[in-house]
Amino acid sequence: MDSTPRLAVLASRVRFEEKSIMTALEIRGVAFEHLDPRSLFVASGTAWTGPRVVLNREIGHFRALYAASALESTGVTVLNSAAATQVGGDKWQTSAALLRHGLPTPRTALAITPDAALAALAELGYPAVLKPLVGSWGRLVTRVTDPAMAAAVLEHVAALPSPQSHVVYLQELVPGADRDIRVLVVGGEALAATYRRAEHWRTNVARGAVSEPLPLTAEHIKLAVAAAAAIGTDIAGVDLIEDPEGRLTVLEVNDRVEFQGLQGAHGRTIDVAGAIVDHLLTRIAP
Repeated sequence: MDSTPRLAVLASRVRFEEKSIMTALEIRGVAFEHLDPRSLFVASGTAWTGPRVVLNREIGHFRALYAASALESTGVTVLNSAAATQVGGDKWQTSAALLRHGLPTPRTALAITPDAALAALAELGYPAVLKPLVGSWGRLVTRVTDPAMAAAVLEHVAALPSPQSHVVYLQELVPGADRDIRVLVVGGEALAATYRRAEHWRTNVARGAVSEPLPLTAEHIKLAVAAAAAIGTDIAGVDLIEDPEGRLTVLEVNDRVEFQGLQGAHGRTIDVAGAIVDHLLTRIAP
């Protein structure tokens, strides 16, 4: 009998989230393998003998994307899929997918060069936010308040060595927002939500934002589930923001969502890792 586990967790770093998922698997008596993408390779024309279902928790976008693509080429089921990782890990592709599905999102522009970004900002208006196409935790996200500041920032962007860095993602700054909403969606269902509050305008938990439990409303659920589906994700953290009139809009959809803040805010009332594992098990063929 083949003793190879049918399930694997793909991760180069085992953080709170990965430890929690592995613990949930152990509690359920599910055999699994920890796959480190730094030692993973897939050879064309060679049969894959490893697990048939892989939960993609790789922290690096490009490693996550190509590991998922390579594994899927052998017939492995990967959650989230390579297609979802490609869209969810790229802010412009995420915005484009949300717009295609008619979902509300802040006004956004994509400038193909830093020079074009100045013209785009003149139309978009100030203040605005410049974001890297790929990245998390609010790194390299910059608020610009006037053309002189924008020109200085974009001069720095133009000097970066990577051609991808010269493609500039721009988004209007939603006024008066000192908090946003994180909704966790698993298997097409909204599991829980938190407010994330910060003294700084960036509300990333990694930057010290505080998570507070938020009762889900029908509007939160409808918008978050629709946003996760628009990106093609099975498991997602959907970030919503309220404008001064209380209207909700979708900021981002995170395909390899971190949930330590949300789990801590809700305590024992929810089990995020358990919900992820239970959904994962539905994808394993009997």
